[in-house]
Amino acid sequence: MAALPRRERTPTHEAMRHESTDEARTDGPASASSGVVIPQPPQDAAGAGDGQGGDGPDARGKLRKAEWEVLPVSLDVAKRLVYHHHYAKGGSNTATYLHGLFQKGAFWARECYGVAWWIPPTKSAALATYPDDWKGALALSRLVMRPDAPFNACSFLLARSVKLIDPKRWPCLVTYADEWQGHEGTIYKASNWEYCGMTKPEATYTKNGMMIARKAGPRTRTRQEMTDLGCELEGSFAKHKFRLVRGNPGHRHDAPPMRAAV
Repeated sequence: MAALPRRERTPTHEAMRHESTDEARTDGPASASSGVVIPQPPQDAAGAGDGQGGDGPDARGKLRKAEWEVLPVSLDVAKRLVYHHHYAKGGSNTATYLHGLFQKGAFWARECYGVAWWIPPTKSAALATYPDDWKGALALSRLVMRPDAPFNACSFLLARSVKLIDPKRWPCLVTYADEWQGHEGTIYKASNWEYCGMTKPEATYTKNGMMIARKAGPRTRTRQEMTDLGCELEGSFAKHKFRLVRGNPGHRHDAPPMRAAV
């Protein structure tokens, strides 16, 4: 098999590594950030497609900023990492931004240590978070890190990811820490996000270990519909809500669409 070209370079938590939100819109396509897509390894390469990083070195220890970088990644890379290392085991089929954590010099996509996955929240969640301009809200849907990543890798990924998001188009960022998993939002508190209190408890469903959202396009499935799908009710749980307001009120909503993740 011919070698894939080396990717181009673009200028430009630990305690709660797996915190995420299901308050994300899934009723239509969302744009994805343009930028580098890390090449995939050949299918017979060691560790290919398992999200484990193959034979890469164990990176535990304190992260040295000069040795790491955050770059756009594909939807497939994000899904694989979430499946292997996030309690939800899945996510949306779309993304506005997908950012991955890499050691500098990494070549294959399987060398990605973590992912920040951003999509617009539902309209009701956006209005509750940023009522003055709900279309300017963007949700961190999944934040996931491999267990062999450095201890402060999640905060590094979060900070760099936020910097890559256009503050004029998305002046308000929002995320949630899931009480079901015992999460309290430690990384967001440490990163100076604003704590907005607890959400109303909502039913949480899983199927074969994967979280299944009740949202299906523009409607919400009934409990009977969830049962008919073979989903199991785990209980009703609230979430800790955090937001980060930045930029200025003069942002635009008519920005050109970004390329879809592949």
